[in-house]
Amino acid sequence: MRTLRDSHIVITGGTGALGSAVARALVEAGAHCHVPAIETSVPADRFPKDKVSVTTNIDLSDEAAVEGFYAKLPALHGVVNIAGGFAWAPIADSPLKVLQQQLSMNLVSCALSCRAAVANFRKAGQGGHIVNISARPALNPRQGANMTAYTASKAAVAAFTVALAEELKGENISLIALAPSTIDTPTNRKDMPKADHASWVKPTAIAELIVAHLGLSETINSGALIPVYGKA
Repeated sequence: MRTLRDSHIVITGGTGALGSAVARALVEAGAHCHVPAIETSVPADRFPKDKVSVTTNIDLSDEAAVEGFYAKLPALHGVVNIAGGFAWAPIADSPLKVLQQQLSMNLVSCALSCRAAVANFRKAGQGGHIVNISARPALNPRQGANMTAYTASKAAVAAFTVALAEELKGENISLIALAPSTIDTPTNRKDMPKADHASWVKPTAIAELIVAHLGLSETINSGALIPVYGKA
């Protein structure tokens, strides 16, 4: 394992429940986090006071915005792509705009961030790690009933991750994708008050897994799609 002290790591979707948990874990490990946020402002208590730099008004589905954000960053050690969105939409409620929205929020944001990250890694000449967030239905599409657009977009993230890992396997750049089941967040608890919350995956547990991967000294698991199902 290599130390993450003084390393620089991007977290897209860093203002959410999982993203902020990842930021806290990385700061505790000594890293400096860079968070692109679509919001115009972010509450000061969302992150640790030090070692988190937030850039607001960044649309991660906009190629120029993503490239402009990455152009100002130092040499990166890793990138964690959490940004995305969810839509519960049976097929009758899934017009083209829903599919396009899910692809934009989940696949396009991930692909553009990965592209910019690879350019940063290559410029620095020292490799790097990328962790993408897919979802359980991407690995088991039968669980994606009534949320087909979301499932398709997260399956695309998984396929993109494996294909890009193969493309970059000779450059010391690793990519993996985590496929969590329902994550225990305040929003999910509000939307599903009668669910078995104890079986859900805790953001802190996912954060620990991400920190462990970013600390690997070799790219031994590049291309892996890792189920993160908790007790479900």
